Amino acid sequence: MTGYGELEPQTPELVRPYVITRGRGLPDEGQLSLITLVTAAPGDRRRPTRLTPEEQSLLDLCDAGYLSVAEIAGHTQLPLGVVKILLAALVEAGHLVTRPPVQRAPLADREILEEVLNGLRAKFG
Repeated sequence: MTGYGELEPQTPELVRPYVITRGRGLPDEGQLSLITLVTAAPGDRRRPTRLTPEEQSLLDLCDAGYLSVAEIAGHTQLPLGVVKILLAALVEAGHLVTRPPVQRAPLADREILEEVLNGLRAKFG
């Protein structure tokens, strides 16, 4: 407890998401989904000086190679929406490159698999 007129040390408040994102809105889901892969743009080794600390940390993370949007959000411990907005801004500025996730391979036809199995059984007993 402090006496009258003395101030208690206060913990810093969390920065509101709209301050971090500078009021920008969410990008389209097609532009940045949870599994969209993101990396630093090739040849972009000089860092711009007018980035926020959050944008700088995103660039540092993406320098190591491809990470999904979900992984980046987990590493930064920022809300997913905030991460998407910041990543979209960095992509638009040319500092980051996105790649759609690898498409799932089509399933093999059951009949072909049964023919292969029958052939293997006939050959090897």
